[in-house]
Amino acid sequence: MGDAIVWIAAMAALVWAFVPGVGPDLLGIGDRWGASGADRLATLPDTDVTRALRALPARDADEVPDYRREAFGQRWADIDRNGCDTRNDILARDLARPVFKAGTNDCVVLSGTLAEPYTGRTIDFVRGAETSDAVQIDHVVALSDAWKSGAWRWEADRRQGYANDPLNLLAVDGTANQDKEDGSADRWLPPDDDFHCAYVARQIAVKATWGLSVTDAERAAMADVLGGCPNQALPAR
Repeated sequence: MGDAIVWIAAMAALVWAFVPGVGPDLLGIGDRWGASGADRLATLPDTDVTRALRALPARDADEVPDYRREAFGQRWADIDRNGCDTRNDILARDLARPVFKAGTNDCVVLSGTLAEPYTGRTIDFVRGAETSDAVQIDHVVALSDAWKSGAWRWEADRRQGYANDPLNLLAVDGTANQDKEDGSADRWLPPDDDFHCAYVARQIAVKATWGLSVTDAERAAMADVLGGCPNQALPAR
């Protein structure tokens, strides 16, 4: 009888440790079995960011019209009516020691230093035809991804508001931004591993704020990242 109890306890411990959706899946069996995003999320602690991820709607099977950038309105509009376009607002927010063009009411950013989040490098930004692209403003959840995630159903004003939402915008390395294209979390993560948690948490916050959906592969990839940072906070506006 004693041997049977020991055997049962040992088997239970093995199941907890290695079976996807039950315990931490120490052998990564879930990857090989195609564990779903819900399975991976079930292994994570209950936090603001994991609750938000669980609540994101699953992508439906509706036929989505072709994406059109112009559907999101004017590029870098002055949504907050502060007299500055959104690109310059984000540069002023994200750059250290920004220098502004005289006579623009501290709107047009001429230079500054960026602690670049995607690569971990420091970039000296200088405004100019040959230099401005070194720092670009990234939509953390790309416009085309938002389109597929539900924005195709929105009115034009809502889409323009989304395209200029500071929660969804970061000043980043231009090359990294181009490499990302419109990749969701299952297709692209920043080159700097140390920024993965903050990046995924911001994508979740954006999708939760705007009611956007995720694919199962995207949810699983986000859960995988969050597994390495149980204390990650959910960004707020």
